[in-house]
Amino acid sequence: MAQLAENFLLSRLSRAGFVVLIAFSALSATLGEPLTAAAAAAAAGIVICAQTFHSNRQQHPWPSVQRFFFVALLLLMLTSFWTGPWALSHWFYALPLLAFALLPLQLAMGITLAMMLLAGLTIPLATGLADRHQMVSAFMLTTLLSGLLVFLREYKNRQLAPLRRTDELTQAASREYLSADLHKEIQRSEREGTDMSIIMIGLDTHLSDRNPDQDIRSILPRIGRYLHSQIRDFDTYYRVADLQFLVILPGIATHDAIKRSEIIRNGLGKLLESHDMALTVSTGVAGLNIGDDADSLQQSAANALRRAQQQGGNRTQAYSAWNQTGSKTPPPAQGPTS
Repeated sequence: MAQLAENFLLSRLSRAGFVVLIAFSALSATLGEPLTAAAAAAAAGIVICAQTFHSNRQQHPWPSVQRFFFVALLLLMLTSFWTGPWALSHWFYALPLLAFALLPLQLAMGITLAMMLLAGLTIPLATGLADRHQMVSAFMLTTLLSGLLVFLREYKNRQLAPLRRTDELTQAASREYLSADLHKEIQRSEREGTDMSIIMIGLDTHLSDRNPDQDIRSILPRIGRYLHSQIRDFDTYYRVADLQFLVILPGIATHDAIKRSEIIRNGLGKLLESHDMALTVSTGVAGLNIGDDADSLQQSAANALRRAQQQGGNRTQAYSAWNQTGSKTPPPAQGPTS
């Protein structure tokens, strides 16, 4: 609930900031200040491309567009060194924060240091700028505060990294915890003498050439919510790749897991169809056998999924050791296709 409230607040602030920057840009253009108007428009472009403005902004091409607007703003600031009388002087205070927020750490540090050097050399020589001597110390102080905020952000991320168990896009558990969780479930199953199965779910993207990647990614949050609605309280699901998920089913034998995977596969197919996406779903099922560990069980499910997709997709395939050795070829254990 706290995360939802935070996202809601940031989204509203982003939209308000965008409106203010656009209005400021229009006002500056009306007053005959084209450089200031262009800088405000570039800043508005950075805001509208941010993930806080809309959840799909982390998808291609928004990050690249956002960096383009930042480069445009940076060039405008450099231009103001020569045009005078420093119409963009106050924009320099936001530059370090923008650089560290949008660019890799080393590149942001390089740009910030270069701008500090240029500012230190040119500000004292600027004419028509009454507070030019105070600007140097103010800019240095702002840069130091930005560096402190970046340090605190990195420290917070490192401290919270072990606690992040979910993928932000789909709310599925993170892949980093899959092997450890699966190992615990295998140990519990062997200790209690119960069955256990896993299902690997994958979108058959090779069956559709007209759906760009960003359209597929836009449906992933709904796929995550659907999977959450289809599992029991003690089942867990993980995002193991961009378009693949894995579900752990404690106490479920392989034949029951096939039935469950068919329900999930058909439901996901209807979900994709309702959003006009010509995509199908395949699933691979693997049950726990004697001698299996977390890695071998995952590999069995991955092999089953790969075989299902090689056979045309839109089907469920259960793992069979017969099909992997090639010594015999019994009928494949698979669910019905639609």
